[in-house]
Amino acid sequence: MILSTLFSAIANILHLIITVYTWIIIAAALISWVRPDPSSPVVQLLYRLTEPVYSFIRRYIKTNFSGIDFTPLIVLLALQFLDQFLIRLLFGFAASL
Repeated sequence: MILSTLFSAIANILHLIITVYTWIIIAAALISWVRPDPSSPVVQLLYRLTEPVYSFIRRYIKTNFSGIDFTPLIVLLALQFLDQFLIRLLFGFAASL
């Protein structure tokens, strides 16, 4: 019973983190289209939150085609995979205990 509740809570927290980070990536992608002021605290925060993941992806995969950077899309797809597969796996494991 306790283990089931623990795994369910962990799955809920991970789902929340993935959802929040998904919205951060969407906001950063939308803001990048309008060329915001780089000294803005919001822009700097979004850059600090997304750029480490983007640079990791760019190191292994060519993501720039015809001047369009597809890194946010790749990260969003990976996050959705984690959310749909691993989180449901955790919920299923918690339900089986």
